[in-house]
Amino acid sequence: MEQEVQHQGNPADEKGSRSKKAKNEIVEWLKAIVIALVLVILIRWLLFKPFVVDGPSMQPNFHTGERVIVNEILYDIREPQRGEVIVFHVPSEGRDFIKRVIAVAGDTVQVSGDTVIVNGEKVNETYIQGAIDAAEANGGTYNVKDFPNEQFPDGKVPEGHVFVMGDNRPNSTDSRMIGYVSLEDIVGRADVIFWPIGDIKWINH
Repeated sequence: MEQEVQHQGNPADEKGSRSKKAKNEIVEWLKAIVIALVLVILIRWLLFKPFVVDGPSMQPNFHTGERVIVNEILYDIREPQRGEVIVFHVPSEGRDFIKRVIAVAGDTVQVSGDTVIVNGEKVNETYIQGAIDAAEANGGTYNVKDFPNEQFPDGKVPEGHVFVMGDNRPNSTDSRMIGYVSLEDIVGRADVIFWPIGDIKWINH
């Protein structure tokens, strides 16, 4: 009678095979992690840029120490629009500012007290309405710096520029003092507040 002979694998070989498989999995995970890190770095530094708010000029909507993500590619696709919050270089100051776009190229802008008029129409500034109401309740106005003025008597925004103001109208160095902002000096649009954790939110434009 013939007997069947079963060959049993060498335990050492099976152990080696499992060890090799585990090593391959670790290598694949490491590759995935490295690729993810590279993508994060590329996205962060080439497409988006972190910016730290410094100063009170955008209160009550932005505060000193808050960190925002700035979209650096949006304005390569299109130009800024009214109401958008942007970060831009100020060569005369040697630093970056964060302000809100009030008017764009070709617009005529006038700021008188708390009334902002663009192309003959009053701008509904819901983002600072609470501050305006509080100032009026105390018998005053929120804004104390009008435009046009002696320094900038022409209220028409030239081509390739935008007119910006800080939300903190009585305490903001903006187009009323530094003039129109060149599109070439704009870093990008502020899209997200990501720090502190309690302040995390999408920015309302």
